[in-house]
Amino acid sequence: MTVRVQTEDFDAGWEINQLRKARKDIGAVVSFIGLVRDVNEGDAVSQLTLEHYPGMTEKQLAVIVTEAETQWPILDTLVVHKVGDILPNQPIVLVAVWTSHRGDAFDACRYIMEALKFNLYILLFFVIIQIIIFKKNILLRSYESFLSNSPIDSGKKQGLPRKSSTRKLVNNPSSEST
Repeated sequence: MTVRVQTEDFDAGWEINQLRKARKDIGAVVSFIGLVRDVNEGDAVSQLTLEHYPGMTEKQLAVIVTEAETQWPILDTLVVHKVGDILPNQPIVLVAVWTSHRGDAFDACRYIMEALKFNLYILLFFVIIQIIIFKKNILLRSYESFLSNSPIDSGKKQGLPRKSSTRKLVNNPSSEST
């Protein structure tokens, strides 16, 4: 398992080929590459800025991959998530799964991507017509909605914060000093 959160661009083809060349027991590779769209809820987007909590994000990604490994016979997994400033049509996330058979690879890759989307703490800032849109109350409501709709038991199983700690995540002291 390889999990990386980085500010640098990544080349999905190169990443996938590195492991493929190193192993001869792989029968299937399924990958998902997420790109930044140039529109969000009808507004043109010129840039997406992602912030994350170092250490926490990587641990949560590892938990998601480990859960998938308990459900499917995965030979290896790669998850690369970009943070920082990302332009439309640039890759934001890569999930690749290596297995012996295609069905397991498809199922595991989809599971990881869906779990990543619903259980990863990354703050999104859309730059719309060169104005960063970020409203604290909207984020709080969205985050509380996310917690109540999470497919994983409100996060308790994975040590995720409960609703009462939502404000602590939004008011991250390390981000206030910048």
